[in-house]
Amino acid sequence: MTLLLNRSDLERLLDPADCLAALRRGFTAETGEVPPRRVVTALPGPGSATALIPGLVPGVPAYTVKVNAKFPGSRPALRGVVCLHDLETGELLAVLDSATVTAWRTGLAAALGTDALARHDPGPGGGTVAVVGAGAQAELVMRGLAALRPPRALTVCDLDPGRAADFAERHGARLRIPTSVAAEPRIAAQDAAVVVVATWARRPLLHAADIAPGAHVTALGADEPGKCELSADLLRAARVVVDDVALAVETGVLGAAGLGVEHAAGTLHDVLRGQAPGRVRDGEVTVYAPVGLPWQDLALAWTAYRAAAEAGVGTRFDFLG
Repeated sequence: MTLLLNRSDLERLLDPADCLAALRRGFTAETGEVPPRRVVTALPGPGSATALIPGLVPGVPAYTVKVNAKFPGSRPALRGVVCLHDLETGELLAVLDSATVTAWRTGLAAALGTDALARHDPGPGGGTVAVVGAGAQAELVMRGLAALRPPRALTVCDLDPGRAADFAERHGARLRIPTSVAAEPRIAAQDAAVVVVATWARRPLLHAADIAPGAHVTALGADEPGKCELSADLLRAARVVVDDVALAVETGVLGAAGLGVEHAAGTLHDVLRGQAPGRVRDGEVTVYAPVGLPWQDLALAWTAYRAAAEAGVGTRFDFLG
């Protein structure tokens, strides 16, 4: 029997602390023997299809295959499934809503990267976080940061001013911090210690001159060819950490800016294992720009699957019946 877990099930089951711990274990594990594959193809219309395979984490007796439809004009923009299989038999253990899994693993992994690279003293902006793109991924980044390094103030910018205001009000009330809404990304970023960019942009939203010395930028949008949030001059001037160097050039932030592997200071795996420094000096700008890796889907799917089995949540379905 296969366990079906929809968005409501996952929101009930997932706990940020448990998910952060699972992701940290994945980032600090030994590199696997099977390389991650990320396949993106355009469709005859406004969307694209994406597959991530295989999700593998040492010590987890399962693997994942994720298939997504990505349609920026739809709500939600991401629709699909994560298939969780037994590693020994191939049994389909669970099918999970991919939009929820993706938002949680992307947002919380970004929070880990931000915590590893950003300055821990007040620095520029006195602990202000700027969010550009007030969507599901930024929502989870904020939940992760609340657990790891609560911000002292929040500024939000979004194409929809109403959504920006709602985001700012919601997180300001939860964290009991002052908030503001900015009309443009550069205005949001100019005084921030941490900038989180999570958009569908296809042209640079931020340039080197927009970022304060010593600030950190986490950029989540450049996960397939054609998407671009940060300019080449910003990336050249910054210490750039990614989740996979080859993918960052092939489909991610470096390729989008026309840059090569030499512009990556390392991966978050390297930083969290102490094999590369995240920040060399206080005044430098740091950037974390992941594309998202299949093992992160497994880390969240396995956490949810075990929690569901313990709580008796989800719907059982027999695909072989």
